[in-house]
Amino acid sequence: MTVLKIERLAHNKNLPEYKTEGAAGMDLCAAIEEPITLKSLERALVPTGIKIELEHGYEAQIRPRSGLSIKHGISLINCVGTIDEDYRGEVCVPVVNLSNETYTIEPQERIAQMIIAKVEQAKIEVVTELTQTARGAGGFGSTGK
Repeated sequence: MTVLKIERLAHNKNLPEYKTEGAAGMDLCAAIEEPITLKSLERALVPTGIKIELEHGYEAQIRPRSGLSIKHGISLINCVGTIDEDYRGEVCVPVVNLSNETYTIEPQERIAQMIIAKVEQAKIEVVTELTQTARGAGGFGSTGK
């Protein structure tokens, strides 16, 4: 099991938390004093009040919460954000309101989830030709519906 070190900042009231035993992601909360209201298509960078230290070979993925996205249209601007193992700044969440209705993020509201994942850096090898496959260069929709 990997260890995630967390530095709690002064404006933090909630640490990340796995809500169930089988949860892949831990919830991140908005470490804000005042609500943030987002009109349709507005975005904001929401602080979480934590800094993290990952073990070598790991990343933290920041993902939308499915309940917020389906019920209220609140998602992440970059869909999935990556926090590299060498980043030591505050974890902030870039949220966007994709609905037609105004949404207010309340202080300490769960706004995203964080997944810790193993990564490996690839060795780059330049070649003159790639191996052929049945799919080839077939792009979007090329494998059917």
